[in-house]
Amino acid sequence: MRLDKYDLKILQVLATQGRITKSHLAEAINLSISPCWERVKRLEEAGIIEGYSARINPQIFQKKTPVMVEISLGKHDVSHFQRFEQTMLDCPEVADCFSTGGGVDYILRVVTEDIDQYQRLIDSWLMSDLGIERYYTYIVTKTVKHQKDPFDIDENLKQ
Repeated sequence: MRLDKYDLKILQVLATQGRITKSHLAEAINLSISPCWERVKRLEEAGIIEGYSARINPQIFQKKTPVMVEISLGKHDVSHFQRFEQTMLDCPEVADCFSTGGGVDYILRVVTEDIDQYQRLIDSWLMSDLGIERYYTYIVTKTVKHQKDPFDIDENLKQ
């Protein structure tokens, strides 16, 4: 599906204001309500807009311990990568898992109740023969900035 400037503007607005009304969205992108809403529906049906969500402050419910983890595997073949990645996908404590090029194979953001639960999780991974050669743990002491991925409409219009 090819996106024009109106589609990109819709995406830009919805990325930061998911609860905006139809009329305010139409006004923001300079279209009338019906064509604007038809575009939104088309973007949803095409899977470009996957859904809408609210960011909930986790501190409201209970204290959590966020941890950043760098992991290097001992063997670098497809089966080891797949087994490790499937384990991460199945683990609810793993909030983010990034495969990286460079010094380490993966960077994770893990959120547990406390540091003891985190250590039990790491111990279980080490005992399960995932092929972890080494790992480095970084306890998050303060979140300085956290946001959704930026959406650059100007860059997309150039393409």
